[in-house]
Amino acid sequence: MTRQESPPQPIDERLPGIRTTLERAAGVLVCLDFDGTLAPIVEDPDAAVPTRPNREAVATLERTDGVTTAVVSGRALSDVRERIDGPTIYAGNHGLELARSGSVAVHPVARKRADRIQRVCSIIETVLESVPNCRVENKRFTGTVHVRSVPPSTQPIVRRVTRNVVDRFGGDVLEISTGKRILEIGPDVPWGKGNAVELIAADESPQTAVVYVGDDVTDESAFRAVEPDGIGIRVGGDEPSSASCRVESPAEVASVLSWFASTGAKLVAHPVPATAARTEPTLLRGP
Repeated sequence: MTRQESPPQPIDERLPGIRTTLERAAGVLVCLDFDGTLAPIVEDPDAAVPTRPNREAVATLERTDGVTTAVVSGRALSDVRERIDGPTIYAGNHGLELARSGSVAVHPVARKRADRIQRVCSIIETVLESVPNCRVENKRFTGTVHVRSVPPSTQPIVRRVTRNVVDRFGGDVLEISTGKRILEIGPDVPWGKGNAVELIAADESPQTAVVYVGDDVTDESAFRAVEPDGIGIRVGGDEPSSASCRVESPAEVASVLSWFASTGAKLVAHPVPATAARTEPTLLRGP
């Protein structure tokens, strides 16, 4: 069963349900997006770094008994691994690359289409060379056209050119998806972050509580993969989402992760009877 999209509630309002989920769990798997979640969105994607509190919170989570951490990003695997240390599992290119248990797996269709992605990215970059601040990022198995810093009057041109090039040179084997001021080019294959999260979770105990934290359209498939049995946390506003709860910004993500590393992990290890009376702490202000 999948949770229907509706405005996610502030996470403090969802705390009783989160506690119940953890009390019933045998462990916790925390999956994290990178841009807009661990790292604030910046004009230059190369300049994105996790906030210090988020970096420290991820490291603490990784050291916590009963907790497994994973980063699931649209960035290339090699890129995101250089930006955040600690997790034992990394998924790059929206899950087309997966590093776990000392090995890296690549979706076979993505590997087959890599040359086509490279060609399309090269053509788009050449055609849009005169557009101010337009950046085309070739991530080998996917490509991203960044329009965040492109003048608003020129953005429709960038979108139109990108779609035309993909239609002409990508044929029926590439597709375009949209995110926050980006166009993503990838192989036309039914695979995304949600599939990666399901694959990662399959290695855990069936009683594991799966948490996913993300901020963008591409994270919705992961929210659908974990909800309603797990915990989906959207970073941002209250627009309809498959996530059940939300926080405002990456600054609040650190508080949430710290809570899971302390109070949340203890709930799994030492369940509190559901009938026991207790005063709920404010999650975003610590345990």
